[in-house]
Amino acid sequence: MNVRTLTPLDRLLAGIERALETVAGSPEAHRVSPSHGIAEAELDDAEREHAAGLMRINHTGEVCAQALYDGQAALARKEENRTHLQHAAAEETDHLAWCAQRLHELDSRPSLLNPLWYAGSYAIGALAALAGDKVSLGFVMETEKQVEAHLADHMDKLPEQDERSRAVLKQMQTDEVRHAQQAQERGGIALLFPIPQLMHASSMLMKTVAYRV
Repeated sequence: MNVRTLTPLDRLLAGIERALETVAGSPEAHRVSPSHGIAEAELDDAEREHAAGLMRINHTGEVCAQALYDGQAALARKEENRTHLQHAAAEETDHLAWCAQRLHELDSRPSLLNPLWYAGSYAIGALAALAGDKVSLGFVMETEKQVEAHLADHMDKLPEQDERSRAVLKQMQTDEVRHAQQAQERGGIALLFPIPQLMHASSMLMKTVAYRV
């Protein structure tokens, strides 16, 4: 059986397709949402709006994660690292679908700026990959470390009775911790100052804007 080798053009077209699916499509999860079987809570208008704002941030974060992994995978130097990044991106697709589902349940919508967030994150991922696989994997480590802390903060900020949203974020946090550990095991290195600080600043900007827009 012949296995076709993908050309750069093939990879480019596949990347465009993934981008469109991420920002404009309806991604399907391979795992059942962690909120399955948990009763919907009674939320007043303010609580529902606040929960939706937090879940919109998390949905945008997953759009960014898809873009980062796609950018890194596109320019990964070792095929095994490319495969690892693509596998992690598949799990992030679950997160994206779960967040989209929860936004729908909260009668809300994703960020209107998701195409912009995707483009910027893809460029950052590609630049990280150009610096070499160890730096690229280190970028995964730092990203997941910051996302883990951000998810913990959001679980505290959700309305106390919104256990459906909290269950989604808890499973996402578990997955992010594993992604960071796997990246470290594959040779990822700690990023030097001021890269982590710049990543944190850009994340704060995204969260501030995506909460409302």
